[in-house]
Amino acid sequence: MDYSAYFETDEVRPVDAWCDETLVCVTLADARQIRAPLWWYPFLEKASSQDRTNIELMFDGVWWPVMDEGISVKSMALGWKMPGAKKPRKAA
Repeated sequence: MDYSAYFETDEVRPVDAWCDETLVCVTLADARQIRAPLWWYPFLEKASSQDRTNIELMFDGVWWPVMDEGISVKSMALGWKMPGAKKPRKAA
């Protein structure tokens, strides 16, 4: 079944987004929250905490204008990591 149209509805529109030191979090219009590890998005992992706060909400995702990069709600919900994303090694 193709769920593409589901991700283009008002219910999954982002209404809030933020990053902490380990996660990117998005609240959807239907009150659900999606969280993903920051390392899934190398441009965010490398960014300063200040640059991560400069966020623009779009109908289908979140945009960081300083970095000229964004993430779609669909990619977060489906667990799609950006190319080049590498899980950090755990300290020994």
